[in-house]
Amino acid sequence: MLQLIGVLSVPVLAYIGIGSYLRGKRKRPESALASAPAAQRTTLTLKVARKTAEAEAVQSFELVDPAGKPLPPFTAGSHIDVHVPGGKVRQYSLCNSSTDRHRYLIAVMLAESTRGGSKAMHERLDEGDLIEVGMPRNFFPLVETAKRSVLVAGGIGITPILCMSEHLADVGADFDLHYFARSASRAAFVERIRRSTFADHAFFHFAQDEQRQRLDLAELFDRHDTETHLYVCGGEAFMNAVINTALEKGWSESRVHREYFSAEQRECDGNVEFDVVIASTGKTIRVPEDKTVMVALADCGIHIPASCEQGVCGTCVTRVLDGEPQHRDLFLSDAERKRNDFFTPCCSRANSRTLVLDL
Repeated sequence: MLQLIGVLSVPVLAYIGIGSYLRGKRKRPESALASAPAAQRTTLTLKVARKTAEAEAVQSFELVDPAGKPLPPFTAGSHIDVHVPGGKVRQYSLCNSSTDRHRYLIAVMLAESTRGGSKAMHERLDEGDLIEVGMPRNFFPLVETAKRSVLVAGGIGITPILCMSEHLADVGADFDLHYFARSASRAAFVERIRRSTFADHAFFHFAQDEQRQRLDLAELFDRHDTETHLYVCGGEAFMNAVINTALEKGWSESRVHREYFSAEQRECDGNVEFDVVIASTGKTIRVPEDKTVMVALADCGIHIPASCEQGVCGTCVTRVLDGEPQHRDLFLSDAERKRNDFFTPCCSRANSRTLVLDL
């Protein structure tokens, strides 16, 4: 029986890679690479209508138009960029029904080792405050033609999974939801799920409960045919366990869909310095071992739009005109990586001595 205890610590949307097999084959338009920064620039000014404690260290924020106007539509699995107090930009999944047109609901877990985004949301954003958010984007969509879906959430990774569950229930689709958390007190939206129309298809797995439900993932993944799709969201170690088990059981990568909600820090050991050339000016900038391309460029007055700063959100994706990037992100697909014509300067580096950037 696969044990998932000890892998459920899940801060908000920040990520890092854990191998090419986890990157999967993301279903998204090729134009997403070029459009990500533009989408980040389009913002809405919304009001915090309600701030609610959903679980230990988890607050939800209901965002509405100040004038009561309908909000742009979204699909299950979508997220928004939130310009949090203090100037940072973070991504949070929408966890209300995609049929709602007058509100966006997000949930934020206060991270133990935070870069400031979740702390600012918890401590500096109150009901009645105005906040800037980006238009909804979806890099974690449902496959509407799937015969059956298995949804697996770890900790705060329930946010997109909950929206997906409600959509699948609304359209009468066949699915099961498995929700892992350290305890019931740390699991958000438990009562909402228990009162839902799909409650009979929802299974809770709480690691610290004496009567916790244990799940044999190997057995779970044995039970489904080749038309079943898996959706998993949570922390790196949690997702590593879930996805690795599915792949070992013969699930194809095309049926495994994922979104990361935690990160490990990369060490600088082994990094080598290299140069980037700005194509529009010919200026060469040295990237030292202990700095990212983004920081090196900013030191020279060249600022690239950024958000997660860990290679997941796609905000900073930049075209590479020459040279070979050393990809360290989770945003690009395997096919996109092999082309080497885009990279994420917030975390990726270079295999060649020079990268020429379309800046």
